[in-house]
Amino acid sequence: MVSIRLMPRDEKFFEIFISDGENLASGAQELAALMQTYDRLDERVARIQAIEHAGDELGDEIIERLERAFITPLDRGDIHELARRMDDVLDRIQEIAETLQIYDIKAPTEEARRLSAILAEQTTEILAALRKLESMKGLDDSLKRVHVLENEADGLSRAAIGRLFREATDPLDVIKWRDVYLALEESIDAAEDVAEIIARMVHKNS
Repeated sequence: MVSIRLMPRDEKFFEIFISDGENLASGAQELAALMQTYDRLDERVARIQAIEHAGDELGDEIIERLERAFITPLDRGDIHELARRMDDVLDRIQEIAETLQIYDIKAPTEEARRLSAILAEQTTEILAALRKLESMKGLDDSLKRVHVLENEADGLSRAAIGRLFREATDPLDVIKWRDVYLALEESIDAAEDVAEIIARMVHKNS
């Protein structure tokens, strides 16, 4: 006997997750490039702002589709939280870029360059996991790598802030760079949160 689904699952969620992940990775890569070359700051910040706006639209599309769908391929709460957490990472990326601009930072530190590179690598691994989410297979290495990178960033951030307080002679520089380091650390923590939600989805559906 052939069974007929009157309310089919909406598989397009997986496509939208991938689009959102691509946009997130693009934003993190733009921030890393900004930190690396540190030129055309206004242009680069504007590009990151545009990517964040695109992320908002993708997040809205996920929520709208969630509200319309009778049956979803994954837990509704997890879908909503994944969209929200990816948006959190992009919001923080935009905040970092704008902070560099507002604080009139003249050049990034080596620690800031490495932290932004860690964030970019995390988002690349998140995108790799999202591309495999529909099959629920082969995600573990990417998700573990996100956690390993977060642990590296923790130590680097603590060392950078410690060095800042030991060596900086201008109190304003201490304030500026402490804010930048903390924002980078929060972005990296937020990326780890995204990986944890994906892992939870896999656990529930495997």
